Amino acid sequence: MLVKMMKFINLFLLLLGSLSCANVQAQKITSVEDIRDSVHAYRVLNERKIIKDFVELLSLPNIANNLSNIGRNADHIIQLLESRGFSTERLTAGGAPYIFAELQGNENNETILIYAHYDGQPVLEENWKYPPFTPTVLDAALDSGGQPVDWQSDEQTIDPEWRLYGRSASDDKMPIIALIHALDALNANGIPLSVNLKLLLDGEEEKGSPTVGQILQNHSDLLGSDLLLFCDGPMHQSRRLQLVFGVRGDTGVDITAYGATRPLHSGHYGNWAPNPIMQLSYLLTTMRDETGYISIDGYYDDVIPLSNLERTAIFDMPTLDESLKHELSVHTPEGDGMRLEELITLPAINARGFIAGGVAEKGRNIIVSTATVSLDLRLVPEQTPKQVRSLIESHIVDQGFFIVHEKPTPELLRTREKIVKLDWRGGYPAHRTAIDHPVAQRLKSILTVMAPDLLLTPTMGGSLPLYEFGTRLTAPIIILPLANHDNNQHAENENIRLANVWDAIAIYAIILATYGNSS
Repeated sequence: MLVKMMKFINLFLLLLGSLSCANVQAQKITSVEDIRDSVHAYRVLNERKIIKDFVELLSLPNIANNLSNIGRNADHIIQLLESRGFSTERLTAGGAPYIFAELQGNENNETILIYAHYDGQPVLEENWKYPPFTPTVLDAALDSGGQPVDWQSDEQTIDPEWRLYGRSASDDKMPIIALIHALDALNANGIPLSVNLKLLLDGEEEKGSPTVGQILQNHSDLLGSDLLLFCDGPMHQSRRLQLVFGVRGDTGVDITAYGATRPLHSGHYGNWAPNPIMQLSYLLTTMRDETGYISIDGYYDDVIPLSNLERTAIFDMPTLDESLKHELSVHTPEGDGMRLEELITLPAINARGFIAGGVAEKGRNIIVSTATVSLDLRLVPEQTPKQVRSLIESHIVDQGFFIVHEKPTPELLRTREKIVKLDWRGGYPAHRTAIDHPVAQRLKSILTVMAPDLLLTPTMGGSLPLYEFGTRLTAPIIILPLANHDNNQHAENENIRLANVWDAIAIYAIILATYGNSS
């Protein structure tokens, strides 16, 4: 009886929403508030359809290094876009395909170019609770005891706190699904776009977008716009909506140290044979101290201090360090007392992985012949990958190491002490748009209807190839991150909170319907 009553109540509310939506449409929808309400009514009626489309997209494996799977993702996304009236084109420059799509309206309208990416990070399936490419909806976050729920059943009322688990659920397929359903909602309500819309969907972002520079150079006219919105990344940890004006740059290096040419018995050769693990451990301690401060000479010389406006924006944000310490079970963060939002505006060196020997049941009493540490390096404006590479290599030499870029021969190992091989990855510098740019004020005036407590964030801690866009295109760049902050991005059990999907649909719809009419 209770289930039947709930179904009747839900049906009544949906019909009421539809009537309200139709009534608003008859009155010609123009205000942000009316658009928000109309999109909400559409979304409530179509939640299962939205989840279904999302699950289908997440079911396609999309590890960035697998070009065949990336191609299948591109095929699927192009079908979704073309069925909604987009013209599409695959853009390539020797790497994975970038999808360009366009909805052309009035030629006098301004143009918004939206960037997102559809490739994903590698997965270690054994670390996932549910298979990463078998999307699973849970009734709460996994670490809060969430259990699978049958979202397809009409007996279930969809809760916005449900989580959808799967690789790229938050990074970065969510904006693609939210955007197409924002367009569906506007179309269903007869609400026209106020702008011409272009999309650039990246198929190799998780590899560092190695060909994006060539793509932008080859197609700069095609990609021209008045505003470039980067739709990637998480919301603020307070769950408040934010506009972000920059990102850190990124590069990286794998450092391999060498000992004897074969593993040696630690009893027979201990205290005599050089230990590559200990050599790298020592080297790492010379690069940064326990607070995270980088000890390499000259590393901070080109760092530009935050402006007064940027510093004010940071200190207007809620302080979340204490709640994050509790959530993440951290006693003492790095940073020597600085708050998180300040620290992500500074350069960083992170050891992201270490390969050497074995532990537990795989442990052996040996002195290994090689050890490798992988570093990722976050850069800030005015730093470049080339400059950072030079500083780090000079520092390594100053510590008594001899650098090579290919595997050393036995002869070289006999003639040189403390050899390390450096394998540098590509990368790009940081980029930042002025926080008081006129387009920021226009977006702020639109979005404060949805989020009166909107945050303006000078820099996101992560990295995106904004620098490539900023040097080849003329439009100002602003990031609109809409995923939940606890989404496990890049890690096992990546997820998206459904409320964030619903909000993203509304936000995209409002921007597309009103930005061109703002001033």
